[in-house]
Formats: sequence, structure tokens, C-alpha cells
Amino acid sequence: MNKKVRCGWCGKDPLYIAYHDEEWGVPQHEDRRLFEKLVLEGAQAGLSWITILRKREAYRRVFLGFDPVQVAAMTDAELEVALQDPGIVRNRLKVFSARKNARAFLAVQTEFGSFDAFVWSFVGGAPKVNHPRTLAEVPAVSPEAEALSRALKMRGFTFVGPTIMYAYLQSLGLVDDHVATCWKRQGPKSR
Repeated sequence: MNKKVRCGWCGKDPLYIAYHDEEWGVPQHEDRRLFEKLVLEGAQAGLSWITILRKREAYRRVFLGFDPVQVAAMTDAELEVALQDPGIVRNRLKVFSARKNARAFLAVQTEFGSFDAFVWSFVGGAPKVNHPRTLAEVPAVSPEAEALSRALKMRGFTFVGPTIMYAYLQSLGLVDDHVATCWKRQGPKSR
């Protein structure tokens, strides 16, 4: 049996393996997907990613398919209802930040033509391919993530600290941190 070698963080959970194999590190350019990950990465703060991954469908339902226009228009009453949904992390600051971030997201789209154009500018328009041999060599933050975090905070976003933004860049393929032995490794293999 030919068994694929993966980055160690995904373990044996089938949902995590599918996320690693099909989504994590795959370059993404569609604004709605970029908004979805922004909300989910912020919700993940202080929690494990698998927790949020298991709740993603509930988040998609509660936050109207992650349509930033609809999320930006959510009322306080609608957000209060969302806080009662056991399918999501019921943290008031995180739930209300989805609306605040949607409004800021729409402003970035207006300013730059798309959120895609804005966010990809932080890596020069192409994935930054790192060459970690082991998970221990993968950083928790980078200069690009720090710059993105500052730019987002300046525009009114919340739950966008540098560590969250580094995970965001990794998950959306702006940064490739698959370890050298992983079957998803892009670019030259480390030796």
C-alpha cells in the first residue's frame, strides 16, 4: 500500500487530512473564500484549527455563506441570534467582529478593486515558498504577516494579529510551508 506522507500537524483525522490534501496551501484568489478564511481564522484565535474546521458548515450557515455584503448588513439582533447557535464558537467579540471585518473588507475591495489584489500584494503576487524540513522549522509569524496585520488593523479589522495572519497566508496558499517530506511540497525539495 502506497501511503502518502503529510505534514505532521494534520494527524489521522479524516477531516484534517482532507483539509491538508485539498485546501491548505492551495493558492486562493476568490474574494468570498478570502473573507471566509478571515472570519474563520479570527474565530480560531486561542483554539485549535480542527475545532473551527468541524464547525465550518455552521459558520457558513450563520454568516450567510460568507457573503461580505450580507454579513456587513447583519443587525445587532441577528448577531445576538448567531451567539445562541451551538454550531459556532459563541464568543461575542468574535461574532461581532465578523460584521466589523465584513465592512472593512468591502472598503478594501473598493480601495484596491478586490481583496485578492490587496492581500496578494503582501507576497509580491506569487506564493512565497519556504523550505521547512520539519514542523519545528515552520515559523509562527513572518514579516509579511506582520505587515498584513498592521495594514488590516489600520483599516479597522479585528482578530487579525500577526500569528493569525500567518496562518491565514498559509491556509490560502500565499505561503507554502509544507514540509520537505510532504507529498504536497511545491517547488524544489529540501535536501
